[in-house]
Amino acid sequence: MQGDVLRLVETIHKNKAIDKEIIFQGIESALQSAARKKYRSNSDVIIHIDRKNGNIIASSKDGDKLEPPEFGRIAAQTAKQLIIQKIREAERDVIHTEFIHKKRSIVTGYVQRYEHKNLIVNLGKTEGVLPPREQILGEYYRPGDRIRAYLLDVKKISHRVKLILSRTHPNFIRKLFELEVPEITQEIIEVINVVREAGYRTKISVVSKDDKVDCVGACVGVRGSRIKNIIDELGGEKIDIIPWDNNPEIFIANALKPAEIEKIFLEPEKKKARVVVQDSQQPLAIGKEGQNVRLAAKLCKWDIDIIPQAEAEGSDHTEKQTQETESSETNDQNDDSPTQQENQDDE
Repeated sequence: MQGDVLRLVETIHKNKAIDKEIIFQGIESALQSAARKKYRSNSDVIIHIDRKNGNIIASSKDGDKLEPPEFGRIAAQTAKQLIIQKIREAERDVIHTEFIHKKRSIVTGYVQRYEHKNLIVNLGKTEGVLPPREQILGEYYRPGDRIRAYLLDVKKISHRVKLILSRTHPNFIRKLFELEVPEITQEIIEVINVVREAGYRTKISVVSKDDKVDCVGACVGVRGSRIKNIIDELGGEKIDIIPWDNNPEIFIANALKPAEIEKIFLEPEKKKARVVVQDSQQPLAIGKEGQNVRLAAKLCKWDIDIIPQAEAEGSDHTEKQTQETESSETNDQNDDSPTQQENQDDE
């Protein structure tokens, strides 16, 4: 019996990476519970297992040694169930501790199966779940396919750990850039903001802390090697790398590229920007279904209105006419009314 206990502890420790002391405590707790059920007259029995030789020692609360109980079938079954339960709890805690440190980072696994549109991913010691809302539209995986995802959340649920994965979160893009662009991890380049419509387009603003380093060029890589790896991972999603600027006028113009901007009128107190573009540039500035201007507004945190040049000139002409009319009416009123000097002469 003693040797069996030590072998059991050693096997569980190797297979589950659970601390031996936790396993010993679990077995002691299970045996103690079973002993109390068998010997109800001595409900304060305490079970201790010698860590060196595996001997099982029974004693009362007062410290008096008792004969180790011989467990019947029911008591042994109860002990077995409790041991399994304790091991599962300990295994859950080990997995939770390991993955809580990986939260908000990229993890790699292999696709196992689909369950009610949820993608189940094998991450080694446990499984992760990629819910439908966190999947990129149009992506499909087969069992055994390798997959990378952003570890969004780690939860303890009953006797297991639930890992929520995401491929649509903006931080998935941020972490991919950190993996591909060493200047970001070296803090030479800083990622200011990432906005995204997953599967379609992403805008990321970056700034260089070293004047000698081109932030956009570093993110693109030699012949586009770095950005290509990221785009391939995302299945061809478009990525616009925007140089950040402290001047909102310059930053907004950068964010709206590839459109060419004519003028920008800012209302800082309302965080609104009226952007004037040539008529031919308006579709580029707005983008398909408003995507370009929508993402630019999120990236810059300004409300952006795109105005074609013809409309802007018409608005300026109308405003000028209005001002001239108002000025003319004021002058007419001044001509019609007698001055103070004329009134005095009449008297």
